[in-house]
Amino acid sequence: MIKFGTGGWRAVIGDEFTKANIQILSKALAMKMLDEGVAEKGIVIGYDRRFLSKEAMRWAAEIFAAEGIKAYLINKSSPTPLIMYYVMSHDFPYGMMVTASHNPAIYNGIKVFTSGGRDADEFQTQEIENYISHVKESQISELEYEKALNNGLILEINPMNEYIDNIIDAIDMQAIRDRGLKIALDPMYGVSETSLRTILLTARCEVAIIHDRHDTLFGGKLPSPSAMTLRSLQNYVIERHCDIGIATDGDADRIGVIDDNGKFLHPNDILVLLYYYLVKYKGWHGAAVRNIATTHLLDKVAESFGEKCYEVPVGFKHISSKMKETDAVIGGESSGGLTVRGHIKGKDGVYAATLLIEMIAILGKKLSEICQDITAEFGSFYMEEKDYVFSHEKKEEIYRKLMVDKLIPDLPYEIERISYLDGCKIYFWNGGWVIARFSGTEPLLRIFCEMPEEEAAKEVCEIYEEFLGIREKVTK
Repeated sequence: MIKFGTGGWRAVIGDEFTKANIQILSKALAMKMLDEGVAEKGIVIGYDRRFLSKEAMRWAAEIFAAEGIKAYLINKSSPTPLIMYYVMSHDFPYGMMVTASHNPAIYNGIKVFTSGGRDADEFQTQEIENYISHVKESQISELEYEKALNNGLILEINPMNEYIDNIIDAIDMQAIRDRGLKIALDPMYGVSETSLRTILLTARCEVAIIHDRHDTLFGGKLPSPSAMTLRSLQNYVIERHCDIGIATDGDADRIGVIDDNGKFLHPNDILVLLYYYLVKYKGWHGAAVRNIATTHLLDKVAESFGEKCYEVPVGFKHISSKMKETDAVIGGESSGGLTVRGHIKGKDGVYAATLLIEMIAILGKKLSEICQDITAEFGSFYMEEKDYVFSHEKKEEIYRKLMVDKLIPDLPYEIERISYLDGCKIYFWNGGWVIARFSGTEPLLRIFCEMPEEEAAKEVCEIYEEFLGIREKVTK
């Protein structure tokens, strides 16, 4: 029942996300570490603010302790990128984070990180699943938490300052101090508040925070920064005349941005902005990497600098792998996750937010003005994104139609080519594209369409809806 998707293992609390399954997964990873001869190095584990996250971290630690493997536990709810940073900087072979990231509140899950602080790739997750299949209930033993703590097999640590200092060292803090920016933060009831507030106050910014209390229901909304979920932040930015509004998802690996005019910036825009800034103004050289459902405007910007933009399947492990292979400057996805060369090998909403604020300070312009400069130079694309629910039978029908029979709807735009790298992606000669793929983190079909005109993108999505006989998921 434990299957890894594009962002780790995620399941509904009380259904598949149970103490028994957490223990099984932990036992399997412990067996893998023992077989690989890396058990003596230990494992670092963190947790977010979701229901049962802290308890799940402790349940996992008790299993590792029973196997004689030291478990280093982050003793406060923390951002996922902090765990990745600590695995990388302290040379741990593995790390775990108890989180379901941006999923609805009824979910929780576990992300596994490998040496270097990378998301476990398909090979690693398949091996873990193979170990899981051989775990017998009679094999599972646990060492009571307090006893393991007294025996030194569980160690409680708090590396937040180390993580924050690493970001501060990489940013031009003086430039930010000189601008005196007014910033609104929305952690979305998640875990970024301490780190972002500390960094920004150190840079002498005026900081206001909303939705910072601990709420396992995330205020009744999806803890994912989008135009729909960030309306309160938009209003706050407008009413208080802030220079920027920054939001992060539940575990702080994704970012959402509101500009000085109260406009929601799509994560595609943020990715393009930061790549443009790093290459043109900071003098960096190198490629960009994006997943298959992310804007092609990034390709256009890279081409203007004589660089290449690489396309990979969905899942940040593919982005970090291609970045390593090509020494790329930046890698990101349309859902709000990105990283930059020289930082951790995974998404970091805290670092991305800080770098964006540095950009505003260095360029001495309003964020809306910088966006206008990009549009004037490269033009614009419009992306339509839709999620669809379906029954098990309907999923099989859709999969067969798209991926086996390889049928596509009758579309009013000339097709250049079709890719089945990850779902079904159709590339049009006008520079637009559409992709239909099943989510790797939720039971949804996702359709993304990017076109030069908004109406064209909406039209293509509607044609796909009718072709597949599906209905859009209603979200709060």
